[in-house]
Amino acid sequence: MAVITTFGELMLRLKTPGYQRFSQATSLDATFGGGEANVAVSLAQFGHQARFVSAMPANPLGDWAIAELRKVGVDTSFILRQGERLGVYFLEAGASQRASNVIYDRAGASAALIQPGQVDWAAAFAKASWYHVTGITPALSASACAVCRESLVAARSAGLSVSFDLNYRKKLWSGAKAGEVISTLMPLVDVAIANEEDCEKVFGIKAAGSDMSAGAIDHQRYLDVAGQLTKRFPNLSHVAITLRESLSASHNRWSGLLVDRNGHSFSRRHELTIVDRVGGGDSFAGGLIHALLGKRPRDQVIEFAAAASALKHSLMGDFNLISVAEVEALVAGDGSGRVQR
Repeated sequence: MAVITTFGELMLRLKTPGYQRFSQATSLDATFGGGEANVAVSLAQFGHQARFVSAMPANPLGDWAIAELRKVGVDTSFILRQGERLGVYFLEAGASQRASNVIYDRAGASAALIQPGQVDWAAAFAKASWYHVTGITPALSASACAVCRESLVAARSAGLSVSFDLNYRKKLWSGAKAGEVISTLMPLVDVAIANEEDCEKVFGIKAAGSDMSAGAIDHQRYLDVAGQLTKRFPNLSHVAITLRESLSASHNRWSGLLVDRNGHSFSRRHELTIVDRVGGGDSFAGGLIHALLGKRPRDQVIEFAAAASALKHSLMGDFNLISVAEVEALVAGDGSGRVQR
């Protein structure tokens, strides 16, 4: 199996029990999550050596976060211990027609204070074949953005394949700022991962004729979106787009599109009754990376990525604790959910 390096922030996740609102809760359920860490967890479950580069405080919260990553098989050797706080996000899970709500408390967190020159990228990329990062990390701070660029340059120099998930977060920066920054990073990327909102908010590329809030998907329009991305960034070998049809907070349809230089493939559509959708895009990225590393045909790559993500929606928490065998069973058509005896 491969060695994959990711870089980003891991946060403490505090969620109201079940589907309670913040105003109803008398306790909060504590777990951990963060874009690139979630991808590392997925890849570790698939049997890869997944490294996570970050910065966390040298206190019991940092110890706890690292222990949770180690417990699910992630290599934490390249996590810097510095700063005074771990970022936190609060989650109120939506249901039916009520949307979920996320509140961030991450300003001044250790990961945002990381500086260029602190990470030994040569060591972090030793024996690695793939590097993954998202648009969340350069949004954390000017210094984190500089380190993100530093890492991408080092990954290119080391000959790694590079994937970048746009992961636009409007609570961290504006679409205009995201577009300005990410446009300078994309020439260092091989595989771009996005959804319809990312493409529109970051690059002004809209899937005309599709309405994500109404659950309407027009496949031809998404081929046009992918075409516009590859035209703007001709260095891209692959563009992967997740297609979420949101009928309600509890009921979505989920599929994916993968475009490479030889054509395109859409996955089948999965009907989802959602337990927890946070981390759905990260689990898609993990499945995509695993299947691309396995040099599978394009149609099999996108089927694996979409199925891995569909299964994540059945799990509480950010981490996709799903095996290759479980994904393969869903790809093969076993989505019945029958008890395995």
